[in-house]
Amino acid sequence: MKKLIVLAASIVMAFVTEASASTWTIDTDHSTANFSIQHMAISKVKGDFENVSGKIEFLESGPNPFSLEIAIDPETIDTGVEKRDAHLKSADFFDVKTYPSIKFISTKVIPAGKGNFQVEGTLTMHGVSKDITVALEGLSSEQKDPWGNVRKGAQITGEINRKDFGIVYNAVLESGNLLIGEKADISVDLEFIKK
Repeated sequence: MKKLIVLAASIVMAFVTEASASTWTIDTDHSTANFSIQHMAISKVKGDFENVSGKIEFLESGPNPFSLEIAIDPETIDTGVEKRDAHLKSADFFDVKTYPSIKFISTKVIPAGKGNFQVEGTLTMHGVSKDITVALEGLSSEQKDPWGNVRKGAQITGEINRKDFGIVYNAVLESGNLLIGEKADISVDLEFIKK
């Protein structure tokens, strides 16, 4: 009888472990990175990056419930104005020929209520790596699409100072205000597919 109980417990534990440890890739077609930054202290310029890739791994043990890796292609920046986009891709800003990727890798994940987390990690952009903290919100339950893929979604929000990453281009206006703000609000809408 004891052997039977032990065997049953082992089977249950194996199922729980398999169910809780899983890897999900970012669906590039349904994920976007967005930003907004102050312009002339009177309005904001908004834009997005279309090529977002990476993965989230839910962990069966350890201090973190998951690990997260995100890669963004700065070449795909779109603010709705081609001339401005070309300038943003140049050496004055993202310098996409020299630095073709923006990457975030999580180092610590702190639960902050149902489906919400504070995520600490390293952001590498423009050849500079800095530790930042972002909020991951609304981590959804699993949903199956019409083609049999199992999906989850979430949104990341945060703020970064572009000067921290060596992106310092600016001009001073007659009013004394700066042409471009230093701090940018960021958000990343993510959709994951279970591998």
